[in-house]
Amino acid sequence: MATTTSAQQSIAKPEKRKPVFVKVDQLKPGTNGHNLTAKVVSSESVVAKGRSATQKSRNTRIAECLVGDETGTILFTARNEQVDLMKPGGTVILRNAKIDMFKGTMRLAVDKWGRVEVTEPAKFVVKEDNNLSLVEYELVTVEA
Repeated sequence: MATTTSAQQSIAKPEKRKPVFVKVDQLKPGTNGHNLTAKVVSSESVVAKGRSATQKSRNTRIAECLVGDETGTILFTARNEQVDLMKPGGTVILRNAKIDMFKGTMRLAVDKWGRVEVTEPAKFVVKEDNNLSLVEYELVTVEA
């Protein structure tokens, strides 16, 4: 008679959830875990910080990239090796992306828990007149 203990059951791998893809116009401030397919409209290098010789010689590269789909556009902050993947005209899949707030506006970012992948060209036309990064948000505290 074979019985399984709770320790044996916890070893079984949980089933992976299918990624849910969202559109740019569904993004909201302070949210994370987004998966989306977007075209790179433009990419502009912002910061290239070098460290002094006494510190580790690691450069930090940051580029602001306008990405979008058929519902709108948003600024994506690409860091280090992500900068090389963000080629204007290219299509990328952003996995586990999050919304960062910068000066009251939304920025899309992928940290170490996410992934940026270059994929085959998308068939949609980017709706460039709906830039979510141009919408300014204000933090309002609500008293109960």
